[in-house]
Amino acid sequence: MECFHCGKGVMKGRSHTHHRGVAGGRWKKRAQKTLRAFRPNLQNVSIELNGEVTRVKLCAKCMKRIKKDMQEGKQPFYKLANPPANLVH
Repeated sequence: MECFHCGKGVMKGRSHTHHRGVAGGRWKKRAQKTLRAFRPNLQNVSIELNGEVTRVKLCAKCMKRIKKDMQEGKQPFYKLANPPANLVH
């Protein structure tokens, strides 16, 4: 899945253990590296899009930007269909 606004999706990378090797010997065992997926923090939200309420997935970073814009009185890039009570003026 991807963020509806910014398109952030799953990224692939490698994770490895922090094994330091055999104590006292010259031979060092290498840490194992395995593939893993870094998933975005996607949230289901209802937004108003072209006058209709639509359910989309937004990442936490985009949600934070929308809430901050609403708090500061700016026009956010999407209008939440049911915003939190503390953000409505």
